[in-house]
Amino acid sequence: MTTFGYTLMTEQSGPRELVRYAVAAERAGFDFLVSSDHFSPWLDEQGHAPHAWTMLGAVAQATESIPLMTYVTCPTMRYHPIIVAQQAATLQILAGGRFTLGLGSGESLNEHVVGEGWPGLAERHERLAEAIGIIRELHTGRTVTRHGHWYRVDSARIWDLPPDPVPIAVAVSGARSVERFAPLADEMISTDPDADLVRSWTAARGDATGPARMTGQLPVCWDTDRDKAIQRAHEQFRWSTGGWDVNSNLPTTDAFAAATRLVRPEDVADTIPCGPDLDAIVEAVRPYWEAGFTDIALVQVGDEAQQRFLSEAAGPLLDKLRAAAP
Repeated sequence: MTTFGYTLMTEQSGPRELVRYAVAAERAGFDFLVSSDHFSPWLDEQGHAPHAWTMLGAVAQATESIPLMTYVTCPTMRYHPIIVAQQAATLQILAGGRFTLGLGSGESLNEHVVGEGWPGLAERHERLAEAIGIIRELHTGRTVTRHGHWYRVDSARIWDLPPDPVPIAVAVSGARSVERFAPLADEMISTDPDADLVRSWTAARGDATGPARMTGQLPVCWDTDRDKAIQRAHEQFRWSTGGWDVNSNLPTTDAFAAATRLVRPEDVADTIPCGPDLDAIVEAVRPYWEAGFTDIALVQVGDEAQQRFLSEAAGPLLDKLRAAAP
């Protein structure tokens, strides 16, 4: 069965608002919650970047049973892997086993801030693979000492661990990343509804037990006024038109503003369903389940629209999605 999630987008809302939206999303009937983990918004117009892990701790206490996931945390520069391991273990305890650790190789926007530059893709993948190994080992409860290529760990131990290891999902975007990370992860993450990614992930997992969870994500901009929705999507989400190769390497909101200065509102409306038409949103989501994704998270664009989306549109939209999905 396909499940549908709601995105706690830290780039466009403050921490108290995000906790409130999480509670409302659970009541509206969403199947899971995912949270971005950013040090900076993509654009100045979004205006927020609270600490995701602090906020998720509050969400774990404010909600009852809805699963949680980071979408995604980069465990290689801004955070040392041992810190991510500790954060994930603590959050899993607070969430009562509802948490999945979503990891990725990161973006310059969030990671360059620690002053260590921004490496190329091959190095980012090497760092991520080594970080996953450290997190896995720490989640066994053993004391870990490592002198790896990228990270040193000296007598580290996680003292508060959940009964079972935290599931790890990894974001991939192509054949190389699938080949590298499918054997290391429990689940797949991607924002591209690519059936080849799903097939290659399944093949790379080989004899892994059980069906793999594949989580996708896409933005929508619901509003009763379509023109207003298009304007908001252009103002706050035009960054998304750049593609991953561009978006992962731009360092600041000023850089994203410059890179998207020629993007028109109609360009954004061509890629993001805007307005009150719930059927149009269903059709935008359809390629994900057709590609084999099992879990699909929606991003409602704009903080000012969240509460109305959750109270007015979410219920009917979820009914339509569940009626259409396999």
